Amino acid sequence: MANMQMTKTPMPEQDPNVRNRNFEEVALGYTQEQAVNEAKRCLQCKNPACVTGCPVGIPIPSFLAKVAEEDMEGAYQILSTANALPAVSGRVCPQENQCEGKCVRGIKGEPVAIGRVERFVADWAAENGIANVATAPANGHKVAVVGSGPAGLTCAGELARMGYAVSVFEAFHTAGGVLSYGIPEFRLPKDIVQREVSNLEKMGVDIELNMVIGKVLTITELFDRGYESVFIASGAGLPMFMKIPGESLVGVYSANEYLTRINLMKAYKEGAATPILHNKKVAVVGGGNVAMDAARCAKRLGAEVHIVYRRSEAELPARAEEVHHAKEEGIIFDLLTNPVCVEGDEQNHVKAITCIRMELGEPDASGRRRPVPVEGSEFSIDVDAVIMALGTSANKMSYSGTPGLEETRKGCVAADEHGCTSCPGIFAGGDAATGAATVILAMGAGKQAAKSIDDYIKHKQ
Repeated sequence: MANMQMTKTPMPEQDPNVRNRNFEEVALGYTQEQAVNEAKRCLQCKNPACVTGCPVGIPIPSFLAKVAEEDMEGAYQILSTANALPAVSGRVCPQENQCEGKCVRGIKGEPVAIGRVERFVADWAAENGIANVATAPANGHKVAVVGSGPAGLTCAGELARMGYAVSVFEAFHTAGGVLSYGIPEFRLPKDIVQREVSNLEKMGVDIELNMVIGKVLTITELFDRGYESVFIASGAGLPMFMKIPGESLVGVYSANEYLTRINLMKAYKEGAATPILHNKKVAVVGGGNVAMDAARCAKRLGAEVHIVYRRSEAELPARAEEVHHAKEEGIIFDLLTNPVCVEGDEQNHVKAITCIRMELGEPDASGRRRPVPVEGSEFSIDVDAVIMALGTSANKMSYSGTPGLEETRKGCVAADEHGCTSCPGIFAGGDAATGAATVILAMGAGKQAAKSIDDYIKHKQ
């Protein structure tokens, strides 16, 4: 019989006033008892809407039923067969807008905490030495994947299961893409990312690091080396700026650089090779998940931190959970506020950020009400660092110049919903094709591309 508890089983967390001074994981995870209790809230719908909301098509009721029966290994086999990175998506997927957003339990109460149970199952499997690394016999075909972020890793895992020899080419010295350089340790511990990467390697996936495709090798040269297809999953790592005065001052960072230094290069540790100053007061410009990540990192480094966002709280694009955690940790939200200038001192270091108050007008193309400046409302905030978290665009280095490969107006690889591009054998997905989006959407694109690559190679023979 289903557990008719109206609210989610609470997730244990670090105390906000403790965690805002360390980089350990905020959410502590369910116990087995809590996971079983939550799984029993699933009504086992005959036509589960939750599955339609999952970009990687996890058979959610099936894996929850196994958890409810306390068959954790069975749950993991179901989960990991559909999802190459369950410990990752269980932590960072915006379930509230996807699977949980369609859960019927959410109509009169809170939806089933699908992501929390997913995380528990993936962690349980790791703790018990269980990995789903079974693959089909080698089929003699080679595929190259450019980039080891969520799209690239998912595609590689799916192809390896089908028997393909897959090589992943990663520009950085560590695999994981945005999972390694973009998402902070307190949301996604890096040993978990590397654990998932290790599982792919056990499946036979070859990961080559420090390989900057477009410089060391071109996509054309990958084909010359015997790869029958190439999947471009190089992400969107090119930061955006406001183009206001003062952005070249010392102490102005892109969120991309700031988070890469902290997450990938451990700049928060004493003696790190790439230190970051322990600022006293920081302004983070933007309202998305990346802005929350940067702000919460700066807080952990001892700063007073202000989120500067031009719309109201209702329009914040960040996950509600991330906004809630940021507020708990003492982040200050300066809403309906837009920077117009970064001010510097005589040494060209940041000393303040000048802003203007905003009010919301009519909706713009995104459907959100357009922010309009309030005349004469300029004011300054004294800060010694500014982090621009305004989004990113695709870095075209890996694919620019590939003969016949079409790009979108925004410089992304032009690809259809199946990952197909204008060049036979070349596929693309994730942020490289769509611009910056979520981890789980990139994973869905990687899974779809693997199917398309398999179809392409089978029909090419």
